[in-house]
Amino acid sequence: MKYMILLYGSQRDYDAMAGRSTGKPAMSAEDVAAMHAHMEKGHQALAESGELVDARGLVAPVHARRVQVSGGLPVVTDGPYPETQEVLAGYTIVECDSFDRATEIAAGFVNPDAPGEYVDVRPVAEGIADLDG
Repeated sequence: MKYMILLYGSQRDYDAMAGRSTGKPAMSAEDVAAMHAHMEKGHQALAESGELVDARGLVAPVHARRVQVSGGLPVVTDGPYPETQEVLAGYTIVECDSFDRATEIAAGFVNPDAPGEYVDVRPVAEGIADLDG
């Protein structure tokens, strides 16, 4: 079964990674490099075990567009959104034997030094039968 691990962040998080302080301490270049090294090490281990399907990070919310429909017409809102609003920051798709294993993998992507940080783990629907909740 495939599972998607969803990672979240905010514009404030991206600003901190860029070295800007916006109520959250700015990250040093070393901090950002360590974070990327941690993610790379985790993804490499998953690739070696054959469990990695795909993984991507997303650019800052300032570069996003939200599309809604009102009165039958598209309404587009350019980012950034409020700096505290969480958005999808990246994802990792794994193929493994169980939801428990996917959850174990996901725990490795949560920073234990960041209180309140979390990721979501969701099974990937392979067909319409998988949508039955």
